[in-house]
Amino acid sequence: MTREKAKKLAEELVGRMTAEERASQLRFDAPAIERLGVPAYNWWNEALHGVARGGTATVFPQAIGMAAMFDDGLLEKIADAIASEARAKYNALSAEGDRDIYHGLTMWSPNINIFRDPRWGRGHETYGEDPFLTAQLGKAFVRGLQGTGRTLKTAACAKHFAVHSGPEALRHSFDAAASAKDMEETYLPAFRALVQEADVEGVMGAYNRTNGEPCCAHPELMRLLRGEWGFEGYFVSDCWAIRDFHENHKVTASPAESVTKALKAGCDLNCGCTYEHIMNALELGMIDEEDITRCAVRLFTTRFLLGMLGDEGSEYDRIPYSVIECSEHLALAHQAALESCVLLKNDGLLPLDPARCGTIGVIGPNADSRVSLIGNYHGTASRYVTVLEGIQDLTAGTNRVLYSQGCALSEDRVEQLAMENDRLAEAVAVAKNSDTVVLVLGLDETLEGEEGDTGNSYFSGDKTDLLLPAPQRILMKRVLDVGKPTVVILMAGSSIDLEEANRKAGAILLSWYPGASGGRAVAELLFGAASPSGKLPVTFYRNEALCEMPDFTDYSMKNRTYRYYQGAPLYPFGFGLTYGACRVTHLEADRTSARIRVKNEGDRGTDDVLQLYLQDTGSSLAPPNPVLCGFRRIHLEAGEETELSVPLREDAFTVVDAEGARLPGSGKWQLYAGFGAPDAVTQKLTGTKSLCAGI
Repeated sequence: MTREKAKKLAEELVGRMTAEERASQLRFDAPAIERLGVPAYNWWNEALHGVARGGTATVFPQAIGMAAMFDDGLLEKIADAIASEARAKYNALSAEGDRDIYHGLTMWSPNINIFRDPRWGRGHETYGEDPFLTAQLGKAFVRGLQGTGRTLKTAACAKHFAVHSGPEALRHSFDAAASAKDMEETYLPAFRALVQEADVEGVMGAYNRTNGEPCCAHPELMRLLRGEWGFEGYFVSDCWAIRDFHENHKVTASPAESVTKALKAGCDLNCGCTYEHIMNALELGMIDEEDITRCAVRLFTTRFLLGMLGDEGSEYDRIPYSVIECSEHLALAHQAALESCVLLKNDGLLPLDPARCGTIGVIGPNADSRVSLIGNYHGTASRYVTVLEGIQDLTAGTNRVLYSQGCALSEDRVEQLAMENDRLAEAVAVAKNSDTVVLVLGLDETLEGEEGDTGNSYFSGDKTDLLLPAPQRILMKRVLDVGKPTVVILMAGSSIDLEEANRKAGAILLSWYPGASGGRAVAELLFGAASPSGKLPVTFYRNEALCEMPDFTDYSMKNRTYRYYQGAPLYPFGFGLTYGACRVTHLEADRTSARIRVKNEGDRGTDDVLQLYLQDTGSSLAPPNPVLCGFRRIHLEAGEETELSVPLREDAFTVVDAEGARLPGSGKWQLYAGFGAPDAVTQKLTGTKSLCAGI
């Protein structure tokens, strides 16, 4: 169905409604209009890494982990699987009269905010710190969710427009001041790409203000979105964000004024309760019926595009409930977990050989934790496989596996009646009685996530530093001091200072939050059934780097992310080891594409991620460090060599001035090609140097 046709049907339907009926449809929990055959519909559903909060569904790795795949093709397949499960649930549950929250087809995903500061609690919901990577992955996710059929499979939603990235505790009242240069260069590109190149159906505003105006009624952002970019879909507020206009931002004095500001700006849908005051604003003459009608038409256009209304229906109406957690979707989740894990260090300890590693001691608060598998905004799996269980299953009949929790995740004891560090002696005993140790540390959604509030009553908010919780630091030191060959596995969604592990452990594997059965993938990587191949979509800093950065409330990009950071990171953006040894052996390029020859000089086959970085060496307006402009995940068997071509975007050859204008730059461009970024730390960690060509 074309948008033109859907809009015409929407106009006809809305034209038959009373003003009060139209107003009622601008709430996220839109009631039925029985006389017109309009069923109730709840717009709020989540699909960050699987259908969330609505019962059983395939739980894929958290978004930041899927970003680490650097695999837009796989991500599109995953989003298509998520859309199939959402359709299956909608088809089955609406047939039973269940039209509750989290059961609809309007998925409020993906989160394409830029993970600008490592303290931000919601950063693991994003695709990392780079605008280009975020845009490419975001477009793939939208394509998968929305499909290519006659109707939309589901409706994706880009959030949170435009600069939201903490602090969580201040988001309901905070004004994020961003320069015109940073807006154009960092905060806006992914949103523009999803609107203009992926036709995303929805956009969600942020809680905060940006440069003085609340994002859910921001004149300049709306001008960009609907004017310059040509967005024709629906715009929704973040949940209870319009109430913030008068209660926290103080830009209005009453709910009726907040309604007026939001409607006039073009916020079609209210996630929250403030639009219950629409009729009051109408009666006071603050808005007119056309303001209500315009929004209602956009919302019903989306519903018609989904095939939810009218006689034609959707080609997706017959997707059966049996697709939920089907074998194909579970296989996708497993592949994603394998591709997302990042090998940060390996002195030769990995891959482990079951015949040689003897008794295995598995230690740590995340070793047998289901919560650490799933991140936030997650569904419910019918089966979970923790790291401990994955190792036990893979080594069954071969190795003895000992286990100790070691400590609580963040509290100073596991049992409240016990003394501090009540599992520490047990952990040391396990390490001493093992031949090989796997130490599983990190965070979960209770320690990093969305700030708890009325509309979203979990979880935790931002980090205050980049250190593991104190009990885990004590545990790590004591276990590493035993001196056994030790693999540290980090389960977290953001940068953690692993300096001690980097010095003392034989290997470090970052698994992120790898999905419901992620423990199986982790075990397979540890024992060499597959090679790690994920790359960091964020910089891993040392904790003291926070003192070098602008304050968390400062949205300047100065000394932030790999594009602007002037220090030496612990692990750079784009970094990740494999069990192979892939190298770029030849590079030539022009402004349309790069032609590259690559070879795996190692003795094991592996996936790896070819990365291209571009730098204007003659312009003071360019970021100080080379910027990602292309990537390609490939597989090379041992000794295999191949040639490939990677396209380059025209806008990659631009710089941004202080007024936010894109300019051609100096014309002195250097293109780098390698399996990591072209920086000194990556070169030291990998032992290889990116090839460079002038363009």
